[in-house]
Amino acid sequence: MALSTLSVIAFRDLGRNRRRSILTMVAVALGLALLIALNGLTAGVLEDSLQNSIRLQTGHLQIRNASYQKEKLSLQWKDLLAEPEALAGRANTMPEVKAATPVLWAGGMLNAANESAGVQIYGIDPTSPVFAPIREALVAGQFLTPDDRAGILIGKRLADSLDIGVDQRVTLSLVDGDGRPQEGVFTIRGVFYTGVASYDESAAFMPLAKAQAFSGAGDRASAIVILLKQQNDADKVAAALRAPGNVTLTWRTLNALFLETMQSAMGFYVLFDLIVILVVAVVIANTLLMAVFERVREVGILAALGMKRRQVMLLFLLEAAILGLAGIVLGMAIGLAGVAYLARVGIYIGEDIAATAGNIAISTIMYARFVPGAFLSLAVGTLGVIVLAALYPAWFAARLEPVRALHAQ
Repeated sequence: MALSTLSVIAFRDLGRNRRRSILTMVAVALGLALLIALNGLTAGVLEDSLQNSIRLQTGHLQIRNASYQKEKLSLQWKDLLAEPEALAGRANTMPEVKAATPVLWAGGMLNAANESAGVQIYGIDPTSPVFAPIREALVAGQFLTPDDRAGILIGKRLADSLDIGVDQRVTLSLVDGDGRPQEGVFTIRGVFYTGVASYDESAAFMPLAKAQAFSGAGDRASAIVILLKQQNDADKVAAALRAPGNVTLTWRTLNALFLETMQSAMGFYVLFDLIVILVVAVVIANTLLMAVFERVREVGILAALGMKRRQVMLLFLLEAAILGLAGIVLGMAIGLAGVAYLARVGIYIGEDIAATAGNIAISTIMYARFVPGAFLSLAVGTLGVIVLAALYPAWFAARLEPVRALHAQ
């Protein structure tokens, strides 16, 4: 019997109990739609967090002194880069580089009238495109100028927690490279809001020249932060900028902890995907097994008329494939619509929840992202598991003895 004929018979058999077939198809569709939406949302959150980190903190590349350790925020001259302007100028001449600029990092304490908070101080070149995201995130006041000697920028979350705002004076203190405490009075020039809670509550910006003078760093810098036109050029540019005594770190190395954490977490998402697909497969298997019991006499008649066991088995497998394909098409439509909605509107999680992520730069709004390869893999995987789950009902039907099947009640 031709495959086309078996397909027609399988399709007609599914129409005998339309309610059951439709409910089974809907179960497949909803399961796949859920997986597509969750995977799209997960991919969006991971990519958004990585890009936030690159855009606001690490850049695509950093050049540091070989002895510098970021977690210590050292201000000792032996750990800082000498002649940072020359290094940045060399990087800026490369065609792959969008912008490169020196930055000085320091840990400090911001003191308002009644409250205080620990902050990370960023000494920056306000004219550099590297810090355009901060300029664009300004919600009050004005941006810094290179010659400003008394102004700082702080995040909105930090400003709200300390109940301070634009034009107010605050005290900023730190310990310089020689271990001596330094303290100065600064005026808040502006307040920014990036949507990354952990960043908005801990960053304070001032012009690089002021930061160098305030911290006693001289004309040195903690690192050269580099943004590229193409993210994939990181290794090529890093190789070209290597120099004795310095290290050149790519965005992969700079975000290694985040990437490793997310890679481990993806194992749980894969497990969840498998659980949902297996539940859908059980529904399919149950539907087909019920169909076999209902059609025992029919199977016996087909066998008596000369249908071979492999053809009986193929008939039920085709029924499973038809149900699976119909459910997958509907599920893809629902799932992609959900991803499109989440990519445009997103899910607001609030600043407090986002802040619990610590150093992971999660935005307060989670957006989904289209990942065609992952969605296709889910669809193919769902269909494959459905067909595998249908093997037992199909095998059971094929093993029925014609004589006993014809006498079944």
